[in-house]
Amino acid sequence: MIVGILALQGAFAAHRRRLASLGVATREIRTPADLTDEVSALVLPGGESTTMSMMLERSGLLTPLRRRLAEGLPAFGTCAGMILLARRIVDGRPDQHALGLVDITVRRNAYGTQIQSFETDLEVAGLDEPFHAVFIRAPAVVEVGPGVEVLARVADQPVLCRQGPVVVAAFHPELTDDDRLHRCFLEMARPAAATP
Repeated sequence: MIVGILALQGAFAAHRRRLASLGVATREIRTPADLTDEVSALVLPGGESTTMSMMLERSGLLTPLRRRLAEGLPAFGTCAGMILLARRIVDGRPDQHALGLVDITVRRNAYGTQIQSFETDLEVAGLDEPFHAVFIRAPAVVEVGPGVEVLARVADQPVLCRQGPVVVAAFHPELTDDDRLHRCFLEMARPAAATP
């Protein structure tokens, strides 16, 4: 199994280190040539969502990425990755791309500026112990479609969601010592990777 990590901008190196610590082969995705059929799952990291959107278009990755995701490529989007994978962005730029894989509507930087970043313990569906989450200029989920499973909330606001083979988090699980969410994603992705 090879997990691709969108490496145009943002916290891709932290995800790469986390996956390597779990013994998973990774590939940084910067061009369409990087997104081969060998890539059986994808991480879209945190960063700046408008910049990532522009770089997806400029690199030529937008169309092949949309195609692979539409074909069922498992994906894990964190912070800006959540914004990119959402159905709708309420405060994005007019030319900002929403890939529409998860039926949620998001608002960018909804929890405030950099100095208003925070950490909290989350009760996550399927985990026995709370998960310590780091929120940095995090997006908020303002609307959830009927096919979306909400896995964790902060003050009744969804912050971890799943729809089909796609998981999105408003926070940065790669910035803690807890690898459980990455493990859960890999467990979900492996059966899809094994399907020809």
